[in-house]
Amino acid sequence: MISYYASRNGRLEEMEQLSDGCWISLTPPFAAEEIAEFANAYDLPPDFLLDPLDTDERSRYEREDDARLIVINTPVLSQAEGDNEGIYITVPIGIILTPEHLITITSSMNHPVLRLFVENKIRNTNPARRSEFVLRIFEHTVYRFLTCLKRLNVKRNLIEQELYESSQNKELKQLLSIEKSLVYFINALNGNELLKMKMKRTDFLGIRHDEDQADLFEDIIIDNGQALEMANIYTNILNGTMDAYGSIISNNLNITIQRLTLITIVLTVPMVIASFFGMNVTVPWEQGSPLAFIGIIMLSIVLSFAVIYYFRSKRMF
Repeated sequence: MISYYASRNGRLEEMEQLSDGCWISLTPPFAAEEIAEFANAYDLPPDFLLDPLDTDERSRYEREDDARLIVINTPVLSQAEGDNEGIYITVPIGIILTPEHLITITSSMNHPVLRLFVENKIRNTNPARRSEFVLRIFEHTVYRFLTCLKRLNVKRNLIEQELYESSQNKELKQLLSIEKSLVYFINALNGNELLKMKMKRTDFLGIRHDEDQADLFEDIIIDNGQALEMANIYTNILNGTMDAYGSIISNNLNITIQRLTLITIVLTVPMVIASFFGMNVTVPWEQGSPLAFIGIIMLSIVLSFAVIYYFRSKRMF
């Protein structure tokens, strides 16, 4: 689907026709013929439109003739079903700069970052100021990462509280989903940081002499680094939680096995005594005294309690 947006009175408005300086948004569903026709109409390399649709595409920039492509990865909720899937995944946004227009393309329908612009939740955005518009996309991509990281950390804390009171695998599967999301985030943030550093060094956006935009770009790079540090910290905490819970499970298992072993030893005492009196040899009360059975039971109980007392004195029970 192709949508056109332009700035009117400080707000983005959807346009019915294409005009200079507008933002062209390409969102699913896509038809192969539609993409090919669009590439021909705007004299764009087909790869500029196809590469951002690959969810595994790395963050990068590329220039060909008068067209410039920027691919940046952003977090979105995972649509995959299953307990072992990540809560969030990362998908690329392709930003194409031409002499007349700014074009975005993504494989995510209703992308959360681009939706902010469409719904006018970001003030004073003008696609005609293309470099500034790109920086705004970068800025809110970083904010999106920070928001998702905070949500994952809150969810991790809630699961951790349930984990110590539960012996089921449900919480472990949820922690695994969070861990996968953090791995996606770390890879994406690393790629985004390298992309922005290269763009700044080569002045890909041509903002070196614009102090305001240069400062904004510098702040975005700093915020991206903070998001990456947060993702690494949360990953280390999560790994520590998983290791601690594994140690707790192992310790509880050892305690359970120890108790079962001690119970088996205590129960073995009456069995040994009963075995002695069941042998075909001369034993006390062989003549069948009416008190023989009670005496054997009492002897077994006394010896069993003696074994229990010994184990408790050694703090094994």
